[in-house]
Amino acid sequence: MAVSLTLIKRASLLPLPAKFRTLAPPPFPFHFPLPFSFISPNHYSSSPLSLDSYFSDNHTLHFGYDSESFFASFIDSSTRRTHLTQIHAQLLVLGFQASAFLITKLVNCSSNLGHISYARQVFDEFTDPGVFLWNAIIRGYSKHNAYADAVQMYCGMQEMGVGPDGFTFPHVLKACGGLGAVEIGRRVHGQVFRHGFESNVVVQNSLVAFYAKCGRVDCARIVFDGLGERSIFSWTSIISGYAQNGECLEALRIFGLMRKVNVKPDWIVLVSVLKAYTDVEDLGQGRSVHGCLVKMGLEFEPDLVISLTAMYAKSGQVMVARSLFDKMERPNVIMWNAMISGYAKNGHAEKAVELFREMISRSIRIDSITLRSAIVACAQVGSLELAKWMDGYVCKSEYRNHVFVNTSLIDMYAKCGSVDSARMVFDRTPNKDVVVWSAMIVGYGLHGRGREAIDVYHSMQHAGVVPNDVTFLGLLTACNHSGLVHEGWELFHRMRDYGIEPGNHHYSCVVDLLGRAGQLEQAYDFIKKMPIEPGTSVWGALLSSCKIHRNVTLGQYAAEKLLSLDPYEIGHYVQLSNLFASARLWDRVAQVRVLMREKGLIKGIGHSLIEINGKLQAFHVGDKSHPRSEEIYEELESLERRLKEAGFVPHTESVLHDLNYEETEETLCNHSERLAIVYGLISTAPGTTLRITKNIRGCVNCHAATKLISKLVNREIVVRDAKRFHHFKDGFCSCGDYW
Repeated sequence: MAVSLTLIKRASLLPLPAKFRTLAPPPFPFHFPLPFSFISPNHYSSSPLSLDSYFSDNHTLHFGYDSESFFASFIDSSTRRTHLTQIHAQLLVLGFQASAFLITKLVNCSSNLGHISYARQVFDEFTDPGVFLWNAIIRGYSKHNAYADAVQMYCGMQEMGVGPDGFTFPHVLKACGGLGAVEIGRRVHGQVFRHGFESNVVVQNSLVAFYAKCGRVDCARIVFDGLGERSIFSWTSIISGYAQNGECLEALRIFGLMRKVNVKPDWIVLVSVLKAYTDVEDLGQGRSVHGCLVKMGLEFEPDLVISLTAMYAKSGQVMVARSLFDKMERPNVIMWNAMISGYAKNGHAEKAVELFREMISRSIRIDSITLRSAIVACAQVGSLELAKWMDGYVCKSEYRNHVFVNTSLIDMYAKCGSVDSARMVFDRTPNKDVVVWSAMIVGYGLHGRGREAIDVYHSMQHAGVVPNDVTFLGLLTACNHSGLVHEGWELFHRMRDYGIEPGNHHYSCVVDLLGRAGQLEQAYDFIKKMPIEPGTSVWGALLSSCKIHRNVTLGQYAAEKLLSLDPYEIGHYVQLSNLFASARLWDRVAQVRVLMREKGLIKGIGHSLIEINGKLQAFHVGDKSHPRSEEIYEELESLERRLKEAGFVPHTESVLHDLNYEETEETLCNHSERLAIVYGLISTAPGTTLRITKNIRGCVNCHAATKLISKLVNREIVVRDAKRFHHFKDGFCSCGDYW
């Protein structure tokens, strides 16, 4: 909620002392103790309180009780608004409406019970409120996150000539923090000095929290360093400020200082410490904190359980995270989000979707973060049917026009093989920002539709939206996958027109673009002229191009550079082995494999997934584990005969072993994608589109065979490999054999 400039003017506050005049800080949430505490009688009934028996006919109290204490006890015992209205009526009848003490109690109790509008009504009926009553209404608004109202009441308090006290400032500063009203908060800081509270620990702690909340941890640190006495809240505020603003190492350093001065941490500061260790990916220290809080008896504190769940989930320890999640009787949305996101980011997409379905089946209110994590999981599963279900759910939700949710849907559809569905989401999204435009461009690039990607870019320019680095990465990828060398080269050199410095991924796209077009020397010269140090993606692109064009000398040089940068990435060794194998240099292939064994590197098994009736079936090379294996191989033999009759000749160089011709041909027939295609043919009606996902890049032989198969069986076959999508139809592929 925005705060108008008039509030700043009305506050009429003095400027800060000299050392604070450069501060332009923001706010931080905290909880301040109630200013009143009274002993109340044991009344637990939810029915209205009957007060008549306590009064005589002349409205005087029986039993000689002090009237103010009597009513105060009843106010404290109230559990419903009806109780408060009845007590309020009795106060009016008995002439106690001028008691600032009781009216303040009434306002506080109304606020505590969630009836802030009634609290304001009671406040407005009081003719001459003092500082305690002003504090009560300001506290109420701040407590219920009505921050603009809290600031406005503070301004009104100033206009009425009522001076604030040490209980006023914490709630006002919390409100300023909630609004991000840095300028107002600075003026309140000036008021703190004017009224002599610069040494008040609670007020100073509130200032630290305020500045940290607004992202001005440098200002928060100045206040913190000037504290004569530091409470646990002081340490918590500054540590939380650093952790929440991305300065995790500094947060941990301050935590170390806190431990050195023997300040015992509470659960609040441990939440921030766990977040810091999570962000710096130090699971070992995070586990140490976990052990510490168990010893302190805090292992069941809800916020700590949430932080631990997020830490383990983000660190890939999803089983540990799930065990913590399952121990919570009623996990809140933050915990659901942490678990769903943890599954999605650590290769357990199906479990993420399953957990999301469970969440909505239990009618737990989701937020945009929940949806985005679930959509990411759907994209990883790759099921178009599941993607359509998710899109339908979003369309019925309050987030149907949410920019980030729709951006995720565009990405999901593109990764599930339907860029046309992605375009439908794009077209219906209102108020498109650069993220939405870039997502659509990247989607077209993923499917090798470079012309469409460039058309979207031009429409983006006409709409007045300025591209960013992701936009150009999508454009370069689209040109790369479409063989648009000239267009890609021009777009790359247009980046600096927008003040964008290319990164390694942009340079690698250009190297790939040139290399695949056979311009290997130009690609190498381009690398040598790079103003930044070439990374693994750049040398990897050159090595891949060298494999395509069988340039062993340059490819081996690129591989040496790659392995010097990242000697334990198995993909680099596989690429080098493929290069030697394509040139039939089997002795060098053997040397690479010996090197891999010496380093303990094992190549993952390639597999292909096919979606049939909403379910995914997996196959690997030579797989005979499927219940319909006999049918699959019979159909495979029939299909191979038809391929030969149509003149298909296997690309034997696709086999990366030194096998004889017959063994080579048989191995090529049994590649996982071929098995997946055959299973799709025997499991679906004629004309049904087959959608297959591979975990590695396909081989040249399977690509050529799939083109012909699409014509022979009159099917569209969509294959998603580790790099991009291929749409096979009528004997052609959407990539134009440029991949």
